[in-house]
Amino acid sequence: MHIDSHHHVWRVDRGDYGWLRPESPICRDFGLADMRPHLGDITATVLVQAAPTEAETLFMLETAAGSGGLVRGVVGWADLTQPDRLAVLSHPMLKGLRPMLHDLPEPDWILRPEVQPALEEMAARGLVFDALVRPPHLPFLRRMAARHPKLRIVLDHGGKPEIAMRRMEPWAEEVAALAALPNVVCKLSGLVTEAAPDWQVEDLRPYVAHMLRVFGPQRLMWGSDWPVVDLAGGYRHWRNATLALLTGLSAAERERVLSGTAAEVYGR
Repeated sequence: MHIDSHHHVWRVDRGDYGWLRPESPICRDFGLADMRPHLGDITATVLVQAAPTEAETLFMLETAAGSGGLVRGVVGWADLTQPDRLAVLSHPMLKGLRPMLHDLPEPDWILRPEVQPALEEMAARGLVFDALVRPPHLPFLRRMAARHPKLRIVLDHGGKPEIAMRRMEPWAEEVAALAALPNVVCKLSGLVTEAAPDWQVEDLRPYVAHMLRVFGPQRLMWGSDWPVVDLAGGYRHWRNATLALLTGLSAAERERVLSGTAAEVYGR
């Protein structure tokens, strides 16, 4: 079983995708039927929020329930300043929550005192914290991760390194410091939309090599970021690039990245 640990679906008329511009080629409805032809050897997925509303979480849970077993877990959204909402959203398919940190004006928002009770409640409930961040957020995320050692944290899209600029620092140093914390794992996803439009596999290699070096295959998982990946070559192009970037690993290490880590993190 191979797992896509990070994809979305959306229906534009729901009206809560504030980041989705009308002129974008992905500003249309995307459902599981659109995704299935791309899956190949992938037999399980994790559906991740794309709007900061509880309505989005409920929409995804409904989608997962009707997926015929394809979607094995949902990473939703909740207002983390109201920890009582976590009980309201309790559902066996809800595996984690993702505040859209990279859209907030304060890079240290996750350290606010009013957010800490919800993070503690997430840890108590076994919910995963998916971190959607850019490099400026990484020092604050590291402080949060150290403060909540029982909370499993997933770094989405490798922390969005500046690949198009061919810039490694400060991303590389901050990711290494974050990886030193045992409760943090990382998604090998979303990299191609941070690269130049004509990206090649070699453009990605230094960043993937660094993630492999600091997290190891045991704490990396693959995700498509579909349908956002359609802005940068599409599902199969990114999947094939990933397989090329993992050729130096043993078969067991590749399987860990392609399925084992996601099954461990989201399968609880």
